[in-house]
Amino acid sequence: MPKIEKNNLIPREIFPQLISHLQEPEISLLVGARQTGKTVLLGMIKEYLLKERKINPHNVLYFNLDIIKDWEFFQDQTKFIKFLKERTEKGKVYLLVDEAQKVPECTRFFKGVYDSDLNVKMILSGSASLELKTRLKESMTGRKRVFRLFPFSFTEFLRAKNADLNKLLVKEKISDLSRRELISLFEEYAIWGGYPRVVFSETREKKEEILSEIYTSYIEKDIVGFLEIKNRLGFSKLVKLLAGQTGQLVNISELANSLNLDRGTVERYLKSLEETFIITPLYPYFKNFRQEIIKQNKIYFNDVGLRNYALGNFSLFEERADAGFLLENAIFKEILLSLKSFEKVRFWRTKQGSEIDFLIIKGETLIPVEVKLKLKSPKIPLGLRNFLEKYSAKMSLVVNMDVCEKSVNNTYFIHPYEIRRYLK
Repeated sequence: MPKIEKNNLIPREIFPQLISHLQEPEISLLVGARQTGKTVLLGMIKEYLLKERKINPHNVLYFNLDIIKDWEFFQDQTKFIKFLKERTEKGKVYLLVDEAQKVPECTRFFKGVYDSDLNVKMILSGSASLELKTRLKESMTGRKRVFRLFPFSFTEFLRAKNADLNKLLVKEKISDLSRRELISLFEEYAIWGGYPRVVFSETREKKEEILSEIYTSYIEKDIVGFLEIKNRLGFSKLVKLLAGQTGQLVNISELANSLNLDRGTVERYLKSLEETFIITPLYPYFKNFRQEIIKQNKIYFNDVGLRNYALGNFSLFEERADAGFLLENAIFKEILLSLKSFEKVRFWRTKQGSEIDFLIIKGETLIPVEVKLKLKSPKIPLGLRNFLEKYSAKMSLVVNMDVCEKSVNNTYFIHPYEIRRYLK
């Protein structure tokens, strides 16, 4: 297998969207968890402007507010606006600011720059994503578009690991040997996740060290500190409980009892984890209120590596008792990243126990997805059959590690790495 490339300039799937938005007047606000690659992405945008668009370097301004010299530019809004006005005399200015939340009164500052009606395009990002999002979202309505940067998708992971194999993802027919290698890499992805530094680390020890750093600095310090969470132990235990219940119905009352917290506190903690991009809730799909469960959600982690760190379990995929839930979480991440702005993902479950893991909603089109760790033959699972009897679906998917072929009634049996090709 080819060695991992030593640079981390992997093309990010969000990059074309950001480039397209450069022509729009609104602020491009890049948010995401710590160490998902926002600084690298800003650098790639800068390079694109200079080399591809041939923008005058005089008009491409990049500031990293972790650097004191850069930070000093933003201490006086009036002086900074005057500085930008001088630059716009030679054309449109592109202002890229990393760690934007570190500007004193950053909302007022950037709102004032935007409202000054200068020929300036702003691209802002920050590692303390909750702080940046909270400070800017209220008074920037109509002045920004938010872009969420997640850890690597499997496609991005594969670009880093084996660019040749990555090219095969678009093909319907590939060799058995390539399939086995792709499945093996997906299992690795399901263990260690997609944080770029973790992906580029070649030893188990280094991967664990980096995940420990991310978990400790982001969850136990940044989030707890910014939200002024008093019961730090309870918050930490909640993350671990959620990690152990991935893909299962979440009962908030049971969580509250287990943690000796009141329900309101647990709900606030859950919302905080969602807003800081650690978890994503999956809501139920329903039309028949009497037959289908409509109240309880499921919880998935946005990075399976961070989920496994919370559990303290990096065992090999085939040795894990939770391999099925781990695969389900990894597939959820792939589905989440495939969704367009008007599309949704839900789960379906009846009081009688019929269930499908995921339901992609594209307007009036429904695409049910069932995840099965092991499958001996291309047989449609009972829950999926029950769903197809109730609802019309032009296509359904059964994601598994074993069977890969088309079945009857437009149900496709596919391997995990193929999911996004079928959802295009």
